[in-house]
Order: sequence, then structure tokens, then C-alpha cells
Amino acid sequence: MKVGLLLVSHPGIAPALLNNAFRILGSNPIKTSILEVAMDTDLDKLAIETEKMINNLDQGDGVLILADLYGSSPCNLVYRFKDKQHIRIVSGLNLSMLIRAMNYYQDDLETLAKKAATGATEGIRIDQ
Repeated sequence: MKVGLLLVSHPGIAPALLNNAFRILGSNPIKTSILEVAMDTDLDKLAIETEKMINNLDQGDGVLILADLYGSSPCNLVYRFKDKQHIRIVSGLNLSMLIRAMNYYQDDLETLAKKAATGATEGIRIDQ
């Protein structure tokens, strides 16, 4: 499988997470791009660039989009594409989610989206 990965976040978040994931894993086996979205960005204009990025990342098996905060500008931007074939969006981007996606890069799009989501939730612990 060759699923592409698009990280969409407020400025500074996705690059920092990706840099740390590289340091932990040593490499990135999945074709990845980053899109940083400022709060005052014109989402209509940025949607054109976003669609180009998605098309560039799609190698035939789809694109997993990891967005930082549900309901925020980055997430609202990519949700415009949620009905497009071969796209899955998971919000709540964190390092655990990203590493899980990178570790299971060979999975199909649907499975990879689920693994990313469980990576995020299983990475949360409340200790007594």
C-alpha cells in the first residue's frame, strides 16, 4: 500500500511533531506533506493549494489527513474534502497518532486511519 499522509495544523505544530517522529523512528516510510493554516487565512484560497497537495500525495491508495484541532481553521479546511474518494481525516493530531500512522504505513487507508486514531487515544493515560 502507498497511502500518502497530510499533516494539517496551526503554524509550528505539524513540523515539530514530524521532526520528533523522525528522531524517534529514524526515518519516514510514508510520503508526507505539511500544511500550516493560520487563524486568519482565507480558507477558500487555501483550498486550491490543499487539493493540489492531496492529489500530489495520492499514489493510488488514498491520503490520510491528520488535522490538529477539531473545529479549528485547519480542520475546517480539510473537512471540505471529506467526501472525496480515497481520503480519511483524523483530528486531534498528536505525536502518538503520527508515530502509529508511520509505523503502519503499509496498511490500507481505512485501517491506517483507525490505527492512527487508536494511537492517539491509547497514548493518553491518567496515572494515580
